[in-house]
Amino acid sequence: MNIPKWKEVLEASVRISSVVHHTPVFTSSAINSVTGSRIFFKCENFQKTGAFKFRGASNAVFSLDEGNAKKGVATHSSGNHAAALALAARNRGIDAHIVMPESSSRVKKAAVESYGANITFCAPTLESREKTLDDIVGQTGAIFIHPYNNPRVICGQATVARELLEQIDKPDIIMVPVGGGGLLSGTAITINNLSSGTRVIGAEPKNADDAFRSFKTGILQPAPEPDTIADGLLTSLGPLTFEIIKRYVDDIMVAGEESIKIAMRLIWERMKIIVEPSSAVPLAVILENREFFSGKKTGIILTGGNVDLDNIPFLHASPKG
Repeated sequence: MNIPKWKEVLEASVRISSVVHHTPVFTSSAINSVTGSRIFFKCENFQKTGAFKFRGASNAVFSLDEGNAKKGVATHSSGNHAAALALAARNRGIDAHIVMPESSSRVKKAAVESYGANITFCAPTLESREKTLDDIVGQTGAIFIHPYNNPRVICGQATVARELLEQIDKPDIIMVPVGGGGLLSGTAITINNLSSGTRVIGAEPKNADDAFRSFKTGILQPAPEPDTIADGLLTSLGPLTFEIIKRYVDDIMVAGEESIKIAMRLIWERMKIIVEPSSAVPLAVILENREFFSGKKTGIILTGGNVDLDNIPFLHASPKG
């Protein structure tokens, strides 16, 4: 198993430094009061393409040698990775071939189109996504860039936590939403190398808890029918991300759908930031486990802000935290 080395994360930091945003860290005294915690929000929703995914995609694209880069890149994705890879490819001047389910959100389809990618739509099943991608790779020779089970993608995502540790001193906990596990894996590698006293905790919806079950049993368990508003967390862990998580992550905790909506609304009302439901899952976990997090200094990575404003999940959620 090709687990990334720390020097590869440092190389990624240098490689992508000129193309990614150094995102800010925000705090909210109101949210701290509600939770009894000291929370520091790393705002990757302000990253280019509106999500942390641009870091990993950029590192993967700019790591390619000239011969492979000329072939272009390809992936299947319903959202943020698609947009991130499309822009990273445009920045390098190469083709991007993106397979998107027909059910992808209007906002995310428009973003991928705006970055000039070649889009092929498919049925909203993993089988259809993979077969369509295989056909395109066969026809074009493009290099497949996996959304998370890819060492170079993981190294790019690891740069988020590296920045965060430069912005806040010695957090007790860093919390990261977990779907495929690329960001959680990268975060864990960074913390293991730079801040061994900090606990790394993944946050996952109860209705899509495959990472939680996999972590607790030590056996990779895909989610057969995930059903959550946190659509960015519907994917299951990959073999590489699971191995890293088993080695370096301290825990994975889950939160219910109503708590996710309340957390998303709190972030909007108290910080004036719209984030995706996936981004709100760590705060939702804290709301459901206040005693555990009480008094602790916790960093949360707000992973993305690509929200369909015509369909905001928290509009009917209780405003009470």
